[in-house]
Amino acid sequence: MKAESEKQTLKAESPELDQSSFGLSALSFNLKIGFDGKRAANNLTGLGNYSRSLIEQLATKYPKNDYFVYTPTVKSSFQIDTFFNNEHVKLKLPKNGSFLWRSFNIIKDLINDRVEIYHGLSHEIPFAIQHTKVKSIVTIHDLIFLRFPQYFKFIDRKLYEWKSKSACKRADKIIAISEKTKSDIVDLYGVNPNKIEVIYQSCDEIFKTPLAEIALNKIRLTYNLPKKYILNVGTIEERKNLKLIVQALKSVDNNYKLVVIGKQTSYFKTVEKEIAKLGLADSIIFLKNIPFADLPGIYQMATIFAYPSFYEGFGIPIIEALYSGIPVIAATGSCLEEAGGPDSLYVSPTDSAELAKAINKILSSTELQKDMKVKGLDFVKKFDSQLVTQQLMESYIELLKNSTP
Repeated sequence: MKAESEKQTLKAESPELDQSSFGLSALSFNLKIGFDGKRAANNLTGLGNYSRSLIEQLATKYPKNDYFVYTPTVKSSFQIDTFFNNEHVKLKLPKNGSFLWRSFNIIKDLINDRVEIYHGLSHEIPFAIQHTKVKSIVTIHDLIFLRFPQYFKFIDRKLYEWKSKSACKRADKIIAISEKTKSDIVDLYGVNPNKIEVIYQSCDEIFKTPLAEIALNKIRLTYNLPKKYILNVGTIEERKNLKLIVQALKSVDNNYKLVVIGKQTSYFKTVEKEIAKLGLADSIIFLKNIPFADLPGIYQMATIFAYPSFYEGFGIPIIEALYSGIPVIAATGSCLEEAGGPDSLYVSPTDSAELAKAINKILSSTELQKDMKVKGLDFVKKFDSQLVTQQLMESYIELLKNSTP
């Protein structure tokens, strides 16, 4: 009865949003939705994957809408080219130069394109958008730069804080990607929690299909992967805490190697020193610039996924690992328990002995491995792309419904 009441209210308030049922009814919409596309059009990992996946899922599930992707530049790559080949995704470049376009001059384009909702996918929205008829949403992934300021340059930290705090103040709605991030927004920015909606992330669909053995063997040969390995994926930076895995590896069954995939930063030198100190050079393999299409196979052949990061806004690699049927060990202290669920294992990000104990616990029990895989796959259903996409569209609908006179 409640859903029917909401549907009737929606019809009465806004005839153009007349739907067959609230939420799922968005299939018959003809909305014009704009997105900050800088990451989608230029980043091949992280926020780029997040942005493309989100827009692609919306365009697939709700194809009657127009999806405008605003970006000052476009990088040429297979992933990005494929994204913009989607008939429902419309690339929008600046008409009069890109300088400060995303912050100011984009407003003219949004109005000219008759955009109804603008979604800032990463911490910012245009200034003065609140003075237009365009409804705005901003996604906040994390406030790590405030929780761990030592990992950021002073100027970068202040810029991130200024943009994100301003966006939270001016946006009509805030989407947080985890309960932990929502809590941080409330605590650090003093935002009313009623303005914030938690919508989890999923991962790319490519991680959700098991590869055939012949495909896995080809990937193994291509990268000379060992038969047994522990996997870690993520930028090699201090916050991600790779050094802890290296320290734990000294006390782990030496039949298992560590495979690390990620961009190297200056922190890599610290990791190298620890590897040399512990005599583990032959036990660790570093891979860089892995084609996206090969990443699922590398996950699927791993025995354990280890992710002892000090702090995350969510932890997409954990979702990728769970979909790949791999037991996960993560760190306590941020939101990783939200991503990994009750049947993954969690350790202190400062205790290498505890991490080694957790790894050995899994390696020593095939029954535990099977149990963690089954329960992990069951838990990760809550991050299904279809569900997340539906939640996001319902959020858009709700925003328009509440703003209709």
